[in-house]
Amino acid sequence: MAGNRAVVYSKPGSVEVRNTDFPELVLKDGPGVNPLNVGRKCEHGVILKVVTTNICGSDQHMVRGRTTAPSGLILGHEITGEVIEVGRDVEFIKKGDLVSVPFNIACGRCRSCKERNTNVCLNVNPDRPGSAYGYVDMGGWVGGQSEYVMVPYADFQLLKFPDKEKAMEKILDLTMLSDIFPTGYHGAVSAGVRPGSTVYVAGAGPVGLAAAHSAQLLGAAVVIVGDLNAERLAQAKSFGCETVNLRENSDLAGQIDQILGSPEVDSAIDCVGFEAHGHGKAHGEAPATVLNSIMEVTRAGGSLGIPGLYVTGDPGAVDEDSKIGTLKIRFGLGWAKSHTFVTGQTPVMKYNRDLMMAILSGRAQIAKAVNATLISLDAAPQAYQDFDRGVSRKFVIDPHGLVK
Repeated sequence: MAGNRAVVYSKPGSVEVRNTDFPELVLKDGPGVNPLNVGRKCEHGVILKVVTTNICGSDQHMVRGRTTAPSGLILGHEITGEVIEVGRDVEFIKKGDLVSVPFNIACGRCRSCKERNTNVCLNVNPDRPGSAYGYVDMGGWVGGQSEYVMVPYADFQLLKFPDKEKAMEKILDLTMLSDIFPTGYHGAVSAGVRPGSTVYVAGAGPVGLAAAHSAQLLGAAVVIVGDLNAERLAQAKSFGCETVNLRENSDLAGQIDQILGSPEVDSAIDCVGFEAHGHGKAHGEAPATVLNSIMEVTRAGGSLGIPGLYVTGDPGAVDEDSKIGTLKIRFGLGWAKSHTFVTGQTPVMKYNRDLMMAILSGRAQIAKAVNATLISLDAAPQAYQDFDRGVSRKFVIDPHGLVK
């Protein structure tokens, strides 16, 4: 049997590349695997040879020690790969297919899946609705920052690329279909972005940049991106966004007013999440900052898309309430302005096929927008450190050296 190598969370601030078991069509016991999922047979699944797998900001929350992730957890929920083994019950996916894997694990059979809410599948996580690969409290499905990975419910979940050779030519774009492109797009759609909209995107990390590019694809007139990181703001500016530096000037509404002639936008998107910081040079962690600020700068009747991650358990939080996800949100302001809030994991399958076509047609340039940067599996630990320092790159791991 072939071996396998994977990126593993070892302790706060540290990941390692380790030898691990070659995957099988069964969920075995291991770090983070829910005991009720141990031994779960997956003849409806496939084994993938991983072509690309990306480092995500959500992974960083675990690596920083801001979750209850156990040591030894194999990371990675952004996966693109070639099918090398097919389970007995798989009918339509074939060996050799090149596929994108939605980060949501979904059975295709429960009420949520049938209603296209694959982000809250009822059958894959014994603790609560919704699951993902290589993520804490998500059922224990093994992550894909590895050479090989098992993917369940293949016929339902996998997005097959229609032309393998052409797909490899655009693989740095197509690899974003597993998470951040649909997530950014969902944030923009949830915020009601439409032709002529003015949009504020909080956060210029990869998801924020994906949301900004998505808002442009949806026809927004002006997209404004805010962050504390000048390098990331420069990346947003590189593809036509306006920017506000909240380290240099804490007055968000005033900066928006200078750009638009009004202190309010039609729509806002939170791409920061629970590790948000306050504004200004002396900023500190303040987890409700982004939620409160986007309510302030969104017009009455507007919508807020919130793809940024919020959790129910944060051992490193700044106060006891925040440790259980209780934040000091000005909900009364949102109520008074009749805001619509959309939160939660993105239902990737709702968007990934359309976004694939936008990439293949040349309409979407997501790899350029997020500054996709190819690395080897062995370079992953250093990439995690660089990403944590705030470099404006989306690291794409190529475990087998298959990408030209």
